[in-house]
Amino acid sequence: MTRIKSDFLIIGSGVSGLFTALKLAPLGSVVVVTKKADYESNTNYAQGGIASVFDDQDKFEEHIKDTLESGAGLCDLEAVRVLVEEGPTRVKELLELGVPFTRNQTGELDLAREGGHSKNRIIHSLDRTGSAVEQSLLDNVHSNPNIRILENHACVDLITKHHLKDKDNLPLRCYGAYIVDTETGEVFPVLAKKTILATGGAGQVYLHTTNPNIATGDGVASAYRAGAIVKNMEFYQFHPTSLFHEQGNSFLISEAVRGHGGILREIGGRPFMKDYHTLGELAPRDIVARAIDDTMKKRGEPHVLLDITHRPANDIISHFPSIYERCKKLGIDITTDPIPVVPAAHYMCGGVATDLLGRTNIADLYACGETTCTGVHGGNRLASNSLLECLVFSHRIAEDIRSQGKLNYSSETDLIPDWNKEGTTNTEEWVLISHDLIEIKTIMSNYVGIVRSDMRLERALRRLKLISEEVKDYYNRTTVSLGLLELRNLVKVAELIVRSALLRKESRGLHFSTDYPEDRTPSRQDTILSHKL
Repeated sequence: MTRIKSDFLIIGSGVSGLFTALKLAPLGSVVVVTKKADYESNTNYAQGGIASVFDDQDKFEEHIKDTLESGAGLCDLEAVRVLVEEGPTRVKELLELGVPFTRNQTGELDLAREGGHSKNRIIHSLDRTGSAVEQSLLDNVHSNPNIRILENHACVDLITKHHLKDKDNLPLRCYGAYIVDTETGEVFPVLAKKTILATGGAGQVYLHTTNPNIATGDGVASAYRAGAIVKNMEFYQFHPTSLFHEQGNSFLISEAVRGHGGILREIGGRPFMKDYHTLGELAPRDIVARAIDDTMKKRGEPHVLLDITHRPANDIISHFPSIYERCKKLGIDITTDPIPVVPAAHYMCGGVATDLLGRTNIADLYACGETTCTGVHGGNRLASNSLLECLVFSHRIAEDIRSQGKLNYSSETDLIPDWNKEGTTNTEEWVLISHDLIEIKTIMSNYVGIVRSDMRLERALRRLKLISEEVKDYYNRTTVSLGLLELRNLVKVAELIVRSALLRKESRGLHFSTDYPEDRTPSRQDTILSHKL
């Protein structure tokens, strides 16, 4: 049977995974596992840009202050300082790797502004920043002989002592992961000295999301099952402005549109954001999303309008070519027509708990990017801090591993068994169990969305527990497939979000409960969940 040994195993091929791979390649062999094609990731869909201090009129302390304000009192100050102060150096490395960031007429980086930022500090590549970064990283990865990418492969489970026979006296350590080839169905171990989770978010847990289909919370679910601590899962950011159109899937209308002067209006034309916040359209995302949600409910309307038609047409098209082209195909000319928008699940602010070097509580297991909770986002992510977090903490992981000197495989590595599929069969019941996927999404959207209550959360948890038992039973007797793995991970992530939300007895940031008054007094009280193995 197939067995692969590599110095480093990275699960995920977004900016976190690829940047980490490039950093680790000088230290040894790297295997990158990705569920679809190597370019398919949340990174590829990021439009806005990367927040970082490059303007002489901007200061680290101002970026830190903006991040803390958006985080609703839950950010870790040390983590935020690391993010902000190390950010510019990491962005310069992207420039050296060939990322074509947009420049102004004087040749300097064109710095945009987005919601929650007090200064223009968003480095971007028109409105295709994520795609531009992803492609440049891939070009460099493909030319590196030390990096091997396994496309159309997925993580089944992280390998720990629980897969060994004599395990009682062993520490909790990660030896790699069982990986499935989604085209052949073969499951095999990839054994590594260090394993890095970089699997992105879990937007598919909701009916409406800006995330691609692959965003099913694989890293968080796998890590939790293996014994990792997860933190602050109740904070799921809904992007305020996702395209609303019967013939179009959810499509993110970048924060930069509002930063460029876009105005949110009721369908009748009245602007409404000043009713909710002094910053209007540039208020933090949680406030804008709730304002849109409240306006829609009060007026009984299916969406609101984002209007940038007062700007010159050539200016709109040059700044937002992707948005212009996508909307034009659906019959919306954003130079003359307001854009119908609704909030959609966008970014997971909680995740696998890590320290400032990306280490989890499981030895030899690291995590970076949206999969993690580093403390930089708190109760609500500041716009365009996400790609910055990926860069900064990927680098820190590599530096921590480098500092450990010569690495050896754990003595237990050779005792890892091959995957055992005895007693499992292919089944035709998938059409029945797949209904659980729709039910999970519906439960989460109806009861665990922008506005919540304890009653809604308890009802959601009861239903999710039933689905979880069905999925567990089905998994234990069925041959592994990608759809089954994603369903298994989604129901676990949904449970973690609801359980975390029930633990928080206040409204804060992205968690807004009708049972508790708004309280923005800094608390730094995290919701912690761990799996009793």
